Amino acid sequence: MSASFGLFRLQQVDSRINHIEIRLAKIQEILDNDAELRDALEQVKAAEVEQHDLERAQQKSEEDAHNQQIKIQQAESSLYGGSVHNPKELQDLQADIVSLKKHLANLEERELEAMLKTETAQSALKTARANIEKTRTRLGGEHRQLLDEQSSLMRDLESLQSERRATTNEVVTELLAAYEDLRKERRGIAVAEVSENSCGACGSSLSPAIQQSARRAAQLVYCPSCGRILYAS
Repeated sequence: MSASFGLFRLQQVDSRINHIEIRLAKIQEILDNDAELRDALEQVKAAEVEQHDLERAQQKSEEDAHNQQIKIQQAESSLYGGSVHNPKELQDLQADIVSLKKHLANLEERELEAMLKTETAQSALKTARANIEKTRTRLGGEHRQLLDEQSSLMRDLESLQSERRATTNEVVTELLAAYEDLRKERRGIAVAEVSENSCGACGSSLSPAIQQSARRAAQLVYCPSCGRILYAS
């Protein structure tokens, strides 16, 4: 049996552990990241503010139009009530009424525009509130699935960590130290399996002598290209 056999088994376990840890980190990031929900909440908040502002503008337009109508009624009352007899004053009152009615028409047009804008804002707010409920429902379902996956992966991780401890106990301390150093240098992959006369990690061709040594040597054999430990079954 080659010196790299135990390290190859350890590499397989560590690769699976690394894969699970990456996935667990991603799941946790998704669970912690409520950006989509925050965006939906911000849309509701913005829609509420806009509706409130437009409702106030509509109320102001209605008050302005109502006050203008009162002015017109007062002017008409003075004109037709018989309290004014001077022709010049009567003529001025008639001119004032015409001007007041013209301004009332403008105010009523603004009132109508304000009403339409308010209705649009109310519709937008309704849509935003419906969207946030859909988002909450969908995220709730997705999160439940992620939590189930997280629990399953945690169990797998615990099992693999136990397997790793058992595997390392079978590896000579000096070989284990060389393995750990290479893992740090080679992005977690310290042992490469010989496959089709090549290094399984970097793909470099290996001479028959190197392959034979990797298969039987009591000492570690390294890939001449990437420097990883070679394992040949």
